[in-house]
Amino acid sequence: MATTAPSELEPKLLPAAPSESESLLSSLVYDTSQQFQMAMSNMLKMITEIDQTAGGIMEEIGKCNDTAFERKKELEEEKQRFQKAAYAVLGMLNDT
Repeated sequence: MATTAPSELEPKLLPAAPSESESLLSSLVYDTSQQFQMAMSNMLKMITEIDQTAGGIMEEIGKCNDTAFERKKELEEEKQRFQKAAYAVLGMLNDT
């Protein structure tokens, strides 16, 4: 009776067939591509949202600038009125 070596009894792992390897690689590439496309789509949505928000912020800044300019103009006019009043009072004091 012939004895077989233990290594002959163990199942041998054969390399995957080329078509199976290609299929796995193709699947991996496809999945990675899908994930990349989803990430790009999400980033595009975020960029669009940021642009819209930035537009609103810029509009608010413009309104604030307009309000500040108007307020500055009002303060300058009020300053001129007070100066005229002060000069008038000084003039009256000098006349007496």
